[in-house]
Amino acid sequence: MKNLRMIIEYDGTGYYGWQRQISDITIQQVLEETLRRITGEKVTLHGSSRTDAGVHALHQVAHFRTSSGIPERNLLLGLNSLIPRNIVVRDLTEVDEDFHARYSAKSKTYFYRIFNSGMRAALQRNYCWSVFKPLDVERMSEAAFVLKGVHDFTAFCSAQTDVKSPVREVYDARVEKEERFFVRFTIEANGFLRHMVRTIVGTLVDVGKGKFTPMDFRRILESRNRKKAGITAPPQGLFLAGVKYE
Repeated sequence: MKNLRMIIEYDGTGYYGWQRQISDITIQQVLEETLRRITGEKVTLHGSSRTDAGVHALHQVAHFRTSSGIPERNLLLGLNSLIPRNIVVRDLTEVDEDFHARYSAKSKTYFYRIFNSGMRAALQRNYCWSVFKPLDVERMSEAAFVLKGVHDFTAFCSAQTDVKSPVREVYDARVEKEERFFVRFTIEANGFLRHMVRTIVGTLVDVGKGKFTPMDFRRILESRNRKKAGITAPPQGLFLAGVKYE
């Protein structure tokens, strides 16, 4: 029995997230069914992150166990020839028996893209959130700095969560201007709560609009009260950018 690790890139548009659902199509479902066609085995994929519907990934990591004797290179080529073109397996490698895509991860990095213009985005509409009011990026960056360190993120967590603890450690959090009209929020942490990044972004946008000050943002974090934070930003601007294991 081999333990194989996959690195996957996907456009989450049109998918109901990563995790298999009863009636909606997901990334996990597509990959598992394709692996079953190739190997003849029922395969269960374990992903590093359960991205939501509409969320994208540049570097999702998953692993599965198989008794198939198909060489990894052939399996990789076979997968990419059969799966939809909005999903690609970038790498497929045998790893140690004890490797687990989720539980072995030391940190994950996400970024969120905002299109800040008086007009909505057309070509980028599935990969950003169009915010029309001008944003003060410096104030947003000052507020984002507050996130670094160990905190209780209940204020930025969906009420529909079953995690044992809302405490996470954030290693990096920053807001930067990209190319014309684009603003990017990047965050690296040892773990994330349901809708955590998107709720942080929704609240940072309120800071950028002048509704909250950076000090207000700190108070919201410390309040542990979801009702005090901003809206949950839409999913299409969010990307899983990387997962570290060492």
